[in-house]
Parts: sequence; C-alpha cells; structure tokens
Amino acid sequence: MKTASVADLRNNFATVSRWIYEGEPVTIQKRGKPFAILAPAEKKRRKPLEWPDHKARMKRYCPEGFKGATAAELVDYLRGDY
Repeated sequence: MKTASVADLRNNFATVSRWIYEGEPVTIQKRGKPFAILAPAEKKRRKPLEWPDHKARMKRYCPEGFKGATAAELVDYLRGDY
C-alpha cells in the first residue's frame, strides 16, 4: 500500500489519483500518522443483455406461420390489413 502526506495530496494530486486509478489503495498521513485510506471505488458490473426470442414471438403472433410470404404481406397481416 502506498502512502502520501496531506501536502502530497494537495500538491501532487495527479500522481496520487493515478495510483488509485490503477487499483492501489493509498494511506494518507497527517503529521506522520495514518489519517485516512483512499481506495478505488468498486465498478458496477452490468448484467448480461438478454436478447428477445424472435422465433417465439413470431409463433405467438402468427401460430400458423408465414412460409413463403413477403415482408410486406407479413406487415399487412400484423396490422390487420389482410
């Protein structure tokens, strides 16, 4: 663990912040005694993106299927213009 004084934090913040950005916790000393610990924040992990099941959706809307139908015919059917 790296250490820095309050003066170092004030005068060389870019260096100290780089240490923290790289994952290193830093102990801040005030008058030679540990005063605080600065550590990197935990990154939030995103849950995996779930893609819709297009085949299941198509079966739900068109249970009889559209084999050989054009896209225009399919859109007309789903709009109710058939």
